[in-house]
Amino acid sequence: MKLVSYRQAEGAAYGVVAEGADGPAELASAIPVDGDFAAEYPTIRAVLEGEALGKLAEWASGRNASLSLSDVKFLPPLYDAEKVICIGVNYPKRHPVHGDMPPPENITMFLKAEGGLVGHLEPLELPPEGPRDTFDYEGELVLVIGKEGRHIPKEKVFDHIAGYTVMDDGSVRDWQKHSVTAGKNFFASGSCGPWMVTADEIADPSAIELHTRLNGDVVQNTTVASMIFDIPTMVSYTSTMMHLKPGDIISTGSPEGSGGSRQPQRFLVSGDELEISWSGIGTLRNKVAGP
Repeated sequence: MKLVSYRQAEGAAYGVVAEGADGPAELASAIPVDGDFAAEYPTIRAVLEGEALGKLAEWASGRNASLSLSDVKFLPPLYDAEKVICIGVNYPKRHPVHGDMPPPENITMFLKAEGGLVGHLEPLELPPEGPRDTFDYEGELVLVIGKEGRHIPKEKVFDHIAGYTVMDDGSVRDWQKHSVTAGKNFFASGSCGPWMVTADEIADPSAIELHTRLNGDVVQNTTVASMIFDIPTMVSYTSTMMHLKPGDIISTGSPEGSGGSRQPQRFLVSGDELEISWSGIGTLRNKVAGP
């Protein structure tokens, strides 16, 4: 299933995307989740907390799509996630802040605060004068936690992953020199979506492929297999320090090709269009807005 969160006049809601939605997300249709089911499980996070993905699939079976996604404002699929965990430096590449450096010996991570991520098609906000000069993009795969746990062994990690989505880990590189938290948490600097794809739709997570396009030109291309720390390692490590809960998300790092790692560097400016595609999941599209 593809599960999408959105906002319309009545407020935030979610739906099941109609089968065969392989084109632009905004042209897809969805089954709005309503009635008693929505009352019991008001968000995608609530569905995960209630271990109700199977119940949702049964509820949606045989129902007709009645919502055009062109009529709504996309939200990040897990817009109410308790934790947005991001893994840094997880592909071989030239570091966008520190330049050439050896691969890390240990996993590095940081958190994103509320307000840092917008949904599919929503504008990325060009930072104010000064920070805007180093506004950067990073295409990343996101893991959606579906089963809580601590001290999760690597061989059990995929039992805890409910699905996958896409993120632009927006960064202000000059402020990242102050601290990673500062550089990674400018308001509306990143995005997530367009939807969450349940794990049963992805036969081999290590084989899925990233294409990031800036104004139509491919600037990043890789597969999950190229990661320095694989998915089981990242989740097991994170669960050693944190109690992972349903609806938490883990963004898994970005490869060579972001603006700061290119030579010469190429940062985002007003009017740029960013498209981040992961095969089997979908394409997250946003434009940069600002003077």
